[in-house]
Amino acid sequence: MTVIERQEILGPSPELNYRKDQNGHRTEHGIGETNLEFHFYHCMDLVKAGMESIIEDQVTSVFEAEELRSWNLLTRTNRQYEFLTWRLTIIWMMGFMVRYFFLLPLRLLIFLIGVWCLIVSTACVGTLPDGPFKQRVNYATSILSFNFLSRCISMVITYHDGDVNKPKNGICVANHTSPIDVLVLMCDNCYSLIGQRHDGFLGLLQRALARASPHIWFERSEVKDRHAVARRLKEHISVPDNPPILIFPEGTCINNTSVMQFKKGSFEVGGTIYPVAIKYDPRFGDAFWNSSRYGMLHYLLNMMSSWAIVCDVWYLPPMHRDPNETAVDFANRVKAVVARRGGLVDLMWDGQLKRMKAKKEWRELQQEEFSKRLKGE
Repeated sequence: MTVIERQEILGPSPELNYRKDQNGHRTEHGIGETNLEFHFYHCMDLVKAGMESIIEDQVTSVFEAEELRSWNLLTRTNRQYEFLTWRLTIIWMMGFMVRYFFLLPLRLLIFLIGVWCLIVSTACVGTLPDGPFKQRVNYATSILSFNFLSRCISMVITYHDGDVNKPKNGICVANHTSPIDVLVLMCDNCYSLIGQRHDGFLGLLQRALARASPHIWFERSEVKDRHAVARRLKEHISVPDNPPILIFPEGTCINNTSVMQFKKGSFEVGGTIYPVAIKYDPRFGDAFWNSSRYGMLHYLLNMMSSWAIVCDVWYLPPMHRDPNETAVDFANRVKAVVARRGGLVDLMWDGQLKRMKAKKEWRELQQEEFSKRLKGE
């Protein structure tokens, strides 16, 4: 629920800033003027859009955890504790005791056993010779291990249209809410993962997964090399027997109310794109990872001390890039399909605005467009 209703959008592209009539044409104030005389109404739509963004912009709100309209005694809130009645306090304390003194220790034990089983099973699969038998064994052990791990956060997942649209190869793209998105999808299918090579616990899991199936791990120096990434992706999807590679094109975690700009890199390499929409139910637990506020260990603690993580997954029909379609247009088309199926807001903004300022080019485009309006062009 937004505070305001926007009629004009002040976006990165000036073409989207103006209201359109019923025929789809832009309508602007003073469109027929040919002189350079300035009137105050020339800039009123931009002033209005700027004031709306100050009150509530479309970017920063998607990087904060979604709040329920009313607290249902099952989820956390971002507000400080407020005493309401003794009855509610007693009920909340009983739930606190169950979550932290019964569910949390049990889930920690399940997590440790699940990680141990995953490492052992991938090590055993890694000793098998490459071939169809190894792929079948890897598929079975992967599904079993990740389903066991999902019990450490009491995950309840409903998959839709998996019998017809579940990816077998190519590239699978999905909206990104948290690191457990990988767990959600790996419980129903075997994927290859792509990402930066890590040390420590994450590095241990990466090495374990790489023993059993082909994954793409980059060194830190290679991550910014787009050509190296594209080359590795093309090599992977060129082998028909390789599992589908799982990519989150947004590049950052969004609070599952919106879908932000899909990066064009994964849509340039060719091949079949399998879109997947993931929608979490916030009534039982919030799966969003606010990395600027919580570290990974704190986030895992929140997940394991929640009542449950409930979500729906929709496998959408495979999509191909049209001959005259650019990678950016194809990415936007796939993003629109994911947003529509998941009931999410389709935003044009880059998710990296979470960590950086708006590009200088965007401001210059707005200034250029406004000067054209003053000139009557």
